Amino acid sequence: MDRLEELRREVARERRARPAPAPPPPPAPARPRVFRWRRLLVVPLGLVLLGLPVVTLLRGSTALYLHAGWPTWAALAGAAAVAAALVAGYAALLSRKLTGRARLRFVATWIAAPLVVAHCVHGLLFLARVNAKTDDVRTYYRALHPALRLAVSTFVIVDDGQVVTDIHRTAADYDRMRLPVYESSLHFRQADGWVHAMDLRTIGRGRVRNWVTAASFRLLGFRTLRHVGTADHLHVSLPLPP
Repeated sequence: MDRLEELRREVARERRARPAPAPPPPPAPARPRVFRWRRLLVVPLGLVLLGLPVVTLLRGSTALYLHAGWPTWAALAGAAAVAAALVAGYAALLSRKLTGRARLRFVATWIAAPLVVAHCVHGLLFLARVNAKTDDVRTYYRALHPALRLAVSTFVIVDDGQVVTDIHRTAADYDRMRLPVYESSLHFRQADGWVHAMDLRTIGRGRVRNWVTAASFRLLGFRTLRHVGTADHLHVSLPLPP
């Protein structure tokens, strides 16, 4: 019994000697709602930043041609240079985040410039068969003003169902379609050697889709007109500079 009583006293002393358990840590404060809104804005903001070089290329070329009076190829080269600078800036920021070094000269020379040049060359020279109503449209594609070619080739990337239905016309074409000859038509080859208008298919594409297409071309500095000639279509044109 004495031994048992001694063990009980030892256990009691050990319990008294133990430190009190630490209180649980306070709960983390709830994140403010603004953080959730920022997460929701990441995707649209990212799309805007990615699309900015493209808009700069297309809108810049039309602005320099129409409002600054630059020749066609100079306007295109100037807008392409600014677009390449934006791409180089994005690539430098990404390089700095991944490697700790911006390497601006490297990304400008070997990434940004080749990327913009490749996009321009492809858009200026090539229109896929599925994006042209007839072989004649593809034949006259290179007669279309370069700004219009770049615009439609860029739209094809995001909307592969886009179809160019007409580009070049002559007076005989109006007679064949039983329409009066419109002498001021920008479908005729202009004094600068380019055709300044094209027609895009609207049938079977939906009202919202056609509205977005027209609004996008207007945003880039072109004129649009939805009208019925031989068929319902969207007429897109680049005005002649003053």
